[in-house]
Amino acid sequence: MRDKRIWLLVLADAILINLNYLIALLLRFEMQLPTIYIDLYIKNLLIITIGKIIVFYFFKLYKTIWRYASVNELLNILGAVLVSNILSTAYLILSGSALPRSIYPIVMILDAVIIGGMRYIPKIYRAKTIGSGLDANLKKTLIVGAGESGLLVLKELRKHPNLGNIPVAFVDDDPAKLKRSVGGIIVAGNRNDIEALTKKYKIDEIIVALPSASNKDQKEILDICSKTSVKVRIVPGVYEMIDGKIELNDIRDIEIDDLLGRDEIKLNTSELYGFLKDKVIMVTGGGGSIGSELCRQIVKYDPKQLLILDIYENTTYDIQNELKREYPNLDLRVFIESIRDRDRISTVFGDYKPDVVFHAAAHKHVPLMEGSPESAIKNNVFGTLNVVLECDKHNVEKFVLISTDKAVNPTNIMGATKRICEMIIQSFNKISNTDFVAVRFGNVLGSSGSVIPLFINQIKKGGPVTVTDEKIIRFFMSIPEASQLVLQAGAIAKGGEIFVLDMGEPVKIIDLAEKLIRLYGHEPYKDIDIEIIGLRPGEKLYEEILLNKDITDSTEYDRIYIEKPMDIDFNQLLKKLEPLKAATKLNNRDIIVQELEKIVPTFDNYIPEENDNS
Repeated sequence: MRDKRIWLLVLADAILINLNYLIALLLRFEMQLPTIYIDLYIKNLLIITIGKIIVFYFFKLYKTIWRYASVNELLNILGAVLVSNILSTAYLILSGSALPRSIYPIVMILDAVIIGGMRYIPKIYRAKTIGSGLDANLKKTLIVGAGESGLLVLKELRKHPNLGNIPVAFVDDDPAKLKRSVGGIIVAGNRNDIEALTKKYKIDEIIVALPSASNKDQKEILDICSKTSVKVRIVPGVYEMIDGKIELNDIRDIEIDDLLGRDEIKLNTSELYGFLKDKVIMVTGGGGSIGSELCRQIVKYDPKQLLILDIYENTTYDIQNELKREYPNLDLRVFIESIRDRDRISTVFGDYKPDVVFHAAAHKHVPLMEGSPESAIKNNVFGTLNVVLECDKHNVEKFVLISTDKAVNPTNIMGATKRICEMIIQSFNKISNTDFVAVRFGNVLGSSGSVIPLFINQIKKGGPVTVTDEKIIRFFMSIPEASQLVLQAGAIAKGGEIFVLDMGEPVKIIDLAEKLIRLYGHEPYKDIDIEIIGLRPGEKLYEEILLNKDITDSTEYDRIYIEKPMDIDFNQLLKKLEPLKAATKLNNRDIIVQELEKIVPTFDNYIPEENDNS
């Protein structure tokens, strides 16, 4: 089909090339055609026609999609017309077939107007179609940002007409650009006009092309876009792109962490190099969401060797391949082992002698652990104890436990087990040469089992989006953000601390669901319903405020605080753990809960009643 269009265009050009000479002769001789010049031209007709078409070909006049033509394509037309007419004029003169001199500029003007104008007819028709709304399949697109990135997006959309994205206007906060044409489309307003422009132009999609904007600005703009119920896509930050070039695949759907608006974390790189460089680093649970991101961050600081230990082989295989590809010189060892197996853990520690251990291995899904409390205790409590004892035995310099906000006044089995882990490292730190610390934070966006991927999948399937309770709120942090702060906390740790990460402002989950539905171009409760399904076993309505200034001290880093330590005796704690271990063999949930309550007095297990949506 494409080849057919090209040949039709070549045929049209051949006809117009010769027609323009005929028109020029008529204009020159007042609508009379002198036979002498007609005969002279006919002798050279074939060479002139072929010559001009060859020039047009080299100027890419047969490779352009003219309904998306802009200034660059117009310049190509003018260049082709100029060069082809200079060559044809030279040929006619040198071959002794010269026409009257006034014919040549007339022909050149006619070529530019008629041959060029013919190519812009589809663009004019398309603009008329868009304006009148005749073509329902076209996605009228508003581009936020009329800078270099916005122009690159414009060009990419024009290069891929099969997508049906028709850029109709720009939005930009620069007053100098207002009402000016950029790349052939108008800058129609600033960020405050987005809602009005969306209605005026009947916009179907918004693309935010502000990769170098501050996080605060980007969040404000996305908040405005979320009010339109129009699908929003975004150009990623400059650091995510190679050489600052934008390709169509770079323009992605909105993710909720785009809306956090957090400032970039300022890490003390010299401190981190001192902590990690030329060290043997182990990450347990290294195939998981947090563990794998820790690995990605750690390798930037030139460790001597990276050890990844995980029981789940699929994701571990993925991070292994990724690191091998990105860091071919990295000394990487991977172990598919369970932290419950003390003998195997001891062998790995003995063979590789890690200097620093990041302990991310854990069962973390609250509802699943309510149904399998024995596994939660065996893995989270006694698996952690295994790793702690091996760290002490093999003189590990520093052990960093990844903890959770659910360990604060826990209402679920998982949270209670993680609180015991914190108690283990705080109490054992007093009697060990290894520095044992914990880092505690809340929900991580995009991690396995988190609410955001669930919402996105539900939206893509047409809903409903399920929310456990209208009042439920959570604190959120991105995976890279959490991992970077974990490294920084580990670097400054002295031993015995529980570091608490500032999670920012809490987010109401139902508001988050509504905003995400709008950003995907739907109207909540109309296009996509939101269904309240009730709290799950062990789930809190409100997460505890992690950053309680009464029980935490600040550090030199704005986002990292230290919870004041509790006085816990390790030997006494071990005695309490023995009945808990015995309880895991009885297959009796009530006894397990009783033993957990003895160790963690603040544990209050919440089991919602049937149909409890309060």
